[in-house]
Amino acid sequence: MMNQRSISVAEMKSYYFFSEWCSLLDSVAKDEIMHQDIIPLYAADIHDQLKKQFAYLSGGRGGDGCPVITFPDYPAFSEIPEKEFQNVLTYLTSIPSLRDAGIGFILVIDRRQDKWTSVKASILRIAASFPGNLQLVLVLRPTGLIHRALSDIAFKFNRDEFKMKVPIIMLGSVSELQGYIDKTQLTEDLGGTLDYCHNRWLSLRTAIEGFAQKVKQTAQILQSFGTELAETELPNDVQSTSSLLAIHTEKKDKMKEDIRLAVEQGDDILGSITEPVTENPEYKLNQDQLDNQTTVERLLAQLHETESAFDEFWIKHQQKLEQCLHLRNFEQNFREVKAALDIVSERLSAFTDVGNSCSHVEHILKDLANFEEKSCETVAKARMLASEGDAFIQSNHYAVDSIIPKCSELHHLCDAFTTEMEQRRNVLNKSLELHGLLEKSMKWCDEGIYLLASQPVDKCQSQDGAESALQEIEKFLDTGAGNKIKELNKVYREYAHILNEDLKEHIQKVFQKQESMEEMFQKRQVSLKKLAAKQTRPVQPVAPRPEAFVKSPCTSPGLQRDCVSNTESGVLRKVNYRRGKSEMSELHQSRGGSTMDDEENLAVLRQHVMNELIETERAYVEELLCVLEGYAAEMDNPLMAHLISPELQNKKDILFGNMEEIYHFHNRIFLRELENYVEYPELVGRCFLDQMEDFQIYEKYCQNKPRSESLWRQFSDSIFFQECQRKLDHKLSLDSYLLKPVQRITKYQLLLKEMLKYSKNCEGAEDLQEALNSILGILKAVNDSMHQIAITGYDGNLNELGKLLMQGSFNVWTDHKKGHSKVKDLARFKPMQRHLFLHEKAVLFCKKREENGEGYEKAPSYSYKHSLNMAAVGITENVKGDAKKFEIWYNAREEVYIIQAPTPEVKATWVNEIRKVLTSQLQACREASQHRTLEHTQSLPLPASSCTSPSRNNIRNVKKMDERKADLTSLEGYVTTVAPKYPEKGKGWAKTSHSLDASEENDGWSSAEEPLNSSDAEEEGGGGGERNEMKLTPGKYTVVSDYEKGVSEEFAVKGGDLVQLIREGEDGLWYVKNLTTGREGWIPANNLLMLIGNSKSAQSLSSSESGTASSTLSTSSSCSDSCNASSTSFSDIKG
Repeated sequence: MMNQRSISVAEMKSYYFFSEWCSLLDSVAKDEIMHQDIIPLYAADIHDQLKKQFAYLSGGRGGDGCPVITFPDYPAFSEIPEKEFQNVLTYLTSIPSLRDAGIGFILVIDRRQDKWTSVKASILRIAASFPGNLQLVLVLRPTGLIHRALSDIAFKFNRDEFKMKVPIIMLGSVSELQGYIDKTQLTEDLGGTLDYCHNRWLSLRTAIEGFAQKVKQTAQILQSFGTELAETELPNDVQSTSSLLAIHTEKKDKMKEDIRLAVEQGDDILGSITEPVTENPEYKLNQDQLDNQTTVERLLAQLHETESAFDEFWIKHQQKLEQCLHLRNFEQNFREVKAALDIVSERLSAFTDVGNSCSHVEHILKDLANFEEKSCETVAKARMLASEGDAFIQSNHYAVDSIIPKCSELHHLCDAFTTEMEQRRNVLNKSLELHGLLEKSMKWCDEGIYLLASQPVDKCQSQDGAESALQEIEKFLDTGAGNKIKELNKVYREYAHILNEDLKEHIQKVFQKQESMEEMFQKRQVSLKKLAAKQTRPVQPVAPRPEAFVKSPCTSPGLQRDCVSNTESGVLRKVNYRRGKSEMSELHQSRGGSTMDDEENLAVLRQHVMNELIETERAYVEELLCVLEGYAAEMDNPLMAHLISPELQNKKDILFGNMEEIYHFHNRIFLRELENYVEYPELVGRCFLDQMEDFQIYEKYCQNKPRSESLWRQFSDSIFFQECQRKLDHKLSLDSYLLKPVQRITKYQLLLKEMLKYSKNCEGAEDLQEALNSILGILKAVNDSMHQIAITGYDGNLNELGKLLMQGSFNVWTDHKKGHSKVKDLARFKPMQRHLFLHEKAVLFCKKREENGEGYEKAPSYSYKHSLNMAAVGITENVKGDAKKFEIWYNAREEVYIIQAPTPEVKATWVNEIRKVLTSQLQACREASQHRTLEHTQSLPLPASSCTSPSRNNIRNVKKMDERKADLTSLEGYVTTVAPKYPEKGKGWAKTSHSLDASEENDGWSSAEEPLNSSDAEEEGGGGGERNEMKLTPGKYTVVSDYEKGVSEEFAVKGGDLVQLIREGEDGLWYVKNLTTGREGWIPANNLLMLIGNSKSAQSLSSSESGTASSTLSTSSSCSDSCNASSTSFSDIKG
């Protein structure tokens, strides 16, 4: 719905002012260029006709300012079509101003090179077609003697044939022409000095007219847009108003851009007109040029004025729309705030109870305070909204009449709520005061009754005893001034506004009890005064009758108000009081045993959870058996075969998955194990941990569940299933029972949480926590596997990638060293949405597709894009500028993937998991490399000069490497200069050197340096001087240059060959096998370093380029089945 727009006077004036400027601009654009009543011609329309130059307007003027039109010598003048001839003459006569055109035109017809017959035809044609006023016709006659004489004679005798009302003057030369028209007003071809270029004139005319049309179009568009803005109806909602404001703003910006372009076009034209004057200040513009300059300047001035009028109108329109948007927001917020105020006011009105005791009133006051605290936000919003409305009113908002009532209502509601809240608080405080007075009175009465009951009767029979008792009573009565109700009517008057029937009755009873108690005191005082008087005869002491005492009321007047009685015995009250003291003493004594009671309660709760676990487990096993026997077995029953549709046959494995396997596990193993813990529920966590591997069968079942669901939906109406359900007398269909395993595996974690809650201080608490974590891990693995089976487009076997460790969605940027630079630049800024699957051997990049289907099939699918082998993956934990980013790079940063996690916590989890994978690969490949080194050392021959035991030496070295955990070996297909030095006698491990080309790359990463333990170095003799020396280690390397000078002439290697360093011999020789040719031989170590030393290692640990506290863990290991070669390097993680 839209509101009819109400236009203010100022806005209306602005609109009409703007509209008038648009109309004026339109008329100026129309009149300044073409002064014709008919449809005007434009240079662009007859460009080709004007370009022939058979007639032109040079800009020259006659003596009285008459425009000069020149008809130059044009051989094909007679061949010009009549339409073209008329168009050109019409256009040329329309260019001068109306004033100049009214004086008349001077025609200069140059026919010096023509014949008289042609001259005559030309004059006749011009006379017949010329559309304007003529003042003079000047004809330059032919220069030939014959034609000149002929023209003189013929012109005299045939003057009347030309039918012109103006004189036609035949001229013999240009000097005679200059007698009629000044030399400065004639072009050079007529002997004048007027600068004229027809092409330049034509281009300028085309530009000026194009500019005029542009201005005219702009004026029309502006006027149309202004009318649209003025007539726009204001929307009634926030979204529509905001959208309308955006649309109008966009159109306004386009209008402003059009005006800017038009002004720019006009400035260019004006610059081209005045260019000669700019270049030569002495240059004088002709009259046509001056007219053009005046025209363009006037159009520009009108355009600027129109733009100013538009800007003024737009400001008012924009202000109106913004005010409308503010109003719609205000109205929407008003509705929300008013509804919230109505709710809190309604809730406040529910606080009508004044309480029945001090504790009750205090509780109500606390609830009221909590309610007030929660309501403060609503009231604050209302007051803020009212202040916002007041600001609108102060700023002369157009909808003041609508805003004022709403602001008044908000102020009224807030004030009413605040007042009501204060009144409720005052009422409750008064109620608390009244109940305090009543309870003090009740307490005073109880103390008085106890005092009377506790006075020993036998002691009161003596004078001294009576006086002592009398003093006790008088002393007690003195305390009544601040505790008892003095005037009942005064209480009624003072608390009249909070009194109800129940409270009045309660006050009446308390007052009656007080009066009864005071009456008893008066009677006791009378008796004691008599006893205290001087006795004249012995008195037989008689105990007072029990009926003489007043029955003690209960001590909770707020909860029991009918307890006042005058018949209870004081002795009985005394006994009850002592019994109460005894019970309180017993309560204090029993608190010491509360801890034992709590432990017993927890044991009961644990047993309850255990019973539930076992009972539900038995029911679960029975349900599985029922499904397997009642449905799965029946699918193989020949007697039921006729009820099974052909499409359903042989689909039992799809429908039931591995339910039978699950049943056997629970029936034969898990249920029996659970029953062994029935007496020790706190230890049941161990039962779960012992069988945790068997719970992996649920992953297979859940992976099959989508297929099972799909199959069930296809055949849920099958007669076979209906018959099986009827036989089993099941109320639920099969699909409910197929869901049982999924429900059961999720139920375990709930039961374990309950058990753990009641077993925190028990022996098995750690096992329970570990079991809970393991079950949650299985649920995560099941969830991850459900995503994994949704991967499409992967050609290989996903199971060969190892265990799925993590999966999740990320933003991914790529930065590859290889590839087109534009692709790299684009990839750097535009992230891709990718779902990553981290396996033990690879990480997969997939694209998430939309969810579809129902039930278990309503899950996303993932289109496989590419994968990275974890053997060649490295990570950079921190990326500068974003705590949620990390890098995964491949092949020594040949491919870099910047990963942005949803949260820093998700990033940390992924980085830790990848670190574990890389570290485990590192360890496995290191052990395989060491094992291989031992085998080769023991099996291969030694050089004849060797007299040492390489095997023993290598074993010792391997042990040392295991102890230090820092051996760095090279991988197949890569070359590394990072190698630990084999220890010699009296020398420690050498510090590894850096990668040779790391500094050349300058990409912020380098090979890892082996940390050296200073205490170990001292024990082994130091050797610090050799720590930077390049050393080799057994492994596979790629040769980077040819070598044909081995010890054995038959052994040679070429660049690109893959060689394996087997062992080091004496005299600086290494026994090497060329894996490419299969040959083996000895090569000096120095030559070997040159062959492989300049190759870049793919294994490195780097800090990120940002220089932040980050590090990069990389393992690049082939880790094939034989683990032929391995290389890993890592440093301490500092992130």
